[in-house]
Amino acid sequence: MARKPPASRSTRKASPRASASPRATRATSETTAVLREESLLRLIAGLMTDSDLSEIEIEKGDLRIRAARGAATPQAPATFAPTYYQTAPAPAPVSAPAAKPAPIVEAPAAQADNVNAVKSPMVGTAYLRPNPEAKAFVEIGARVSAGDKLLLIEAMKTFNDIVAPKAGVVTAILVEDGQPVEYGEPLLVIE
Repeated sequence: MARKPPASRSTRKASPRASASPRATRATSETTAVLREESLLRLIAGLMTDSDLSEIEIEKGDLRIRAARGAATPQAPATFAPTYYQTAPAPAPVSAPAAKPAPIVEAPAAQADNVNAVKSPMVGTAYLRPNPEAKAFVEIGARVSAGDKLLLIEAMKTFNDIVAPKAGVVTAILVEDGQPVEYGEPLLVIE
């Protein structure tokens, strides 16, 4: 048998809105809106964390929320000034042996203008060898045939073979291993 509550007592409490003044009603609705927005922000933060998102933008009606991880403005990378140490000047040698004059080599600018220069077909990084421990593809004085691999140019994580356009002898290598190159830049000369 179910018991009924006594008739003299009311089990329902009066709604706060029913007895509240207009000012209290406005404060209550503002508080509810703030709590709703706060819970929405917590929900968005949870979504970003759970799904490993770095940025999210939500728009609903006149409400627009954009959340991003990290600093709002990009910060400049930290720079360090080089430290210079002053050392005592080295003593001058008592008698310096006469050095042999270096052989005269054609200036790189003149070699670069050579019609036999093999030019870079793309922007990238030139490599003279397949890996740092390996021997170079070609050396000065090497005889090459048309289609022989001369060097590699890495562009966008892809290694591209640069091959000899004609047979001949490599007379100059104008780039160093690992050097960035531009489109049309002379790489080496085949005579």
